[in-house]
Amino acid sequence: MALAQGVKKQVIFKRQASKGTLATTSAAQILRRESGSFELKKETYTTESEITSTQQLLSNRHGVKQVDGKVTGIFSPGTYSDLLGAILRKDFTAVTPVSAVSITVAGSGPTYTLTRAAGSYLTDGFRVGQVIRLSVGTLNAANINKNLVVVSLSALVATVMPVNGVALFAEGPVTGCTITAPGKVSFIPSSAHTNIYYTFEEWYPDVPTSERNQDVKIGTADLSLPGTGNAKVDFSAVGLQQTNLATQYFVSPTAETTTPALVAASGVLLVSGTPQAVVTDLKITINGNEKPADGVVGSDIRPDIFRGKVMVSGSFTAYFDSTTLADAFRNETAVSLISVLSTNATANADFVTIALGVVDTNTSSPDDGETGLKRSYSFVAEMNTVTSAGWEATTIQIQDSQAT
Repeated sequence: MALAQGVKKQVIFKRQASKGTLATTSAAQILRRESGSFELKKETYTTESEITSTQQLLSNRHGVKQVDGKVTGIFSPGTYSDLLGAILRKDFTAVTPVSAVSITVAGSGPTYTLTRAAGSYLTDGFRVGQVIRLSVGTLNAANINKNLVVVSLSALVATVMPVNGVALFAEGPVTGCTITAPGKVSFIPSSAHTNIYYTFEEWYPDVPTSERNQDVKIGTADLSLPGTGNAKVDFSAVGLQQTNLATQYFVSPTAETTTPALVAASGVLLVSGTPQAVVTDLKITINGNEKPADGVVGSDIRPDIFRGKVMVSGSFTAYFDSTTLADAFRNETAVSLISVLSTNATANADFVTIALGVVDTNTSSPDDGETGLKRSYSFVAEMNTVTSAGWEATTIQIQDSQAT
């Protein structure tokens, strides 16, 4: 008798067309993971409170069920964009490149300005917190195809910072330039929210058996961005039904992604537009507040999974080098936060950006000891309604250079 082995198990997923309709068997995706499990749970009812002359329990029954899922992984571009888009309730979408633009590059670092002669960055869909690149035209080689995170934005002027410390060359105006935002972008929208259900399969080829989970929704995403080590992401999920099969449900699924891991040491962290070199740990939680419905008479399957508002919260720890961050808590002053994670230190490395326009710190906790002193801060994020400053009207915006 063969025993199931984790290295042979596959976690496979695909979107459903709607609740109650299994995803079709083709073109599913195998998910990279550190771990992944989907547990069928049932309510149980006993007659423990009943008194009988036998002085024994006479009945134990199963009731309504649900599936609780958890996937943990090392964060990498393109790997988790579909799941993140589902929890943000907006699919990742490309920003249309803009061509034939006249650009003047000015500044001496760490920030530079990219001034357009005409048109509008805002109308073209560019936003603060996105990474953009310049190409085409007769640009100096130092300005071509470099990851530039947008720090502030108006119709004609983008203030940018090279992600991995490379320098730009002041020049211009240079005509015929193209501006791109690599990959795709998602954020919590103000309307037209998606409502995505998945079919998830756990395939054990050495047994062999399949556990197929239907009507699964992504509940939370926990992003862990340490100062040392790999960035990680943990997802929780909830579903309505699990079925055991003797054969694999998804036929010839697409292989796992192979993009390199993201590390916080390669990239940039900005608080209110200022680079930070003292933050040692950053955690962000996106909570979609997906809750299974109550059981109904006549069925052991719950009728649906209901949702609340999307909440974003987190924490970070930083060396205590000034009162700037502590004063933000003390004075109830909102800050912005932009984190760019890249796969390596090259100028055009793959990346993921996370931008929070309005962050409220709720605690400021000092430590003490014979080492560099740190403070830990917890925060919640609000929807940013001041879009005139170049921010998206949202709580959180994510850009993934390999999102599909």
